[in-house]
Amino acid sequence: MKASSFLPAATQMIYDMGLQHLLQGITFECPPQALAEKQKVVRCVMEGKNYSSAEIDKIFSASKAQGKSLYYVEEELLEHILPDIIFTQDTCEICQIDTKCTAAAVSKLSKQPKIIPLTPNNLQDVYQTAVTIATALGHEEAAYTYLTVLQKRTATILDTLRQHQMPLKRIMLMEWIAPIYNCGHWIPFQIAQAGGIDMLSNPAGDSIVTPFEKIVKYNPEVLIIAPCGFHIERATEEMHLLTQKENWDTIEAVKNNQVYLCDFDLFTQPSASTLVDGIELLAALFHPDLFKVPVYLQKKYFHYSSNRVTHV
Repeated sequence: MKASSFLPAATQMIYDMGLQHLLQGITFECPPQALAEKQKVVRCVMEGKNYSSAEIDKIFSASKAQGKSLYYVEEELLEHILPDIIFTQDTCEICQIDTKCTAAAVSKLSKQPKIIPLTPNNLQDVYQTAVTIATALGHEEAAYTYLTVLQKRTATILDTLRQHQMPLKRIMLMEWIAPIYNCGHWIPFQIAQAGGIDMLSNPAGDSIVTPFEKIVKYNPEVLIIAPCGFHIERATEEMHLLTQKENWDTIEAVKNNQVYLCDFDLFTQPSASTLVDGIELLAALFHPDLFKVPVYLQKKYFHYSSNRVTHV
């Protein structure tokens, strides 16, 4: 059995479940360990570029309007690997290569692999993708072992919140800065399991452009900024796009120094383990009297305070 993963979330879960010996062929955006060990099959014309949020949005919007993909497959390499299975996705054609583009490349292979799209909408769907992956690789039991550990971690958070009868914090999580996008799909469920509620979000659906005036009116108690594909250092470079907006200083989260920048992979990369990490971080940010940020997550976020970024 040989599998190729055309999305980082699937690669992460394959490693988490100890099935990486079956993996050959990944995407350029996969986790560092995989990049060090596996061949990159999926590439992007924007790879290595440092465009602004607005430029990235413009490029991808133009590509979508023209019916083109910015991703491509190293076809000779894929022919050399000849995988039995390829994991792909249709959740977002901007973030990763999609099934349509994958199928076009695969049609030229001398042996046709099985294409398995992983397209979760909510948090439970993400957990189910682990089962789908492990089952396809012939190791279904690995998924249940993996998920049992993760769901114990989230259950501990929920039990603690119930025990202390904690009220939900009013949250807003941004998936993009210019233009501002709310959060969608599984992220609102992460927020709920951490003891918050994001009334600007779109649970189980796509994130959408959200006017800043709407955010000011909503007045979140905690503001989480986690642009898709950006680590905290990259997101920090664009914070001026928010802080220069009229009425930024009137938002409750800003006035009370409850603005946080977080690495994207805790939220917009739908691997079960990274999303549970995200839930644990959010719980500590929403309810610091009850939860502490785990040591392994302390470099995954910044506390934005008084017009500067400081590590907590």
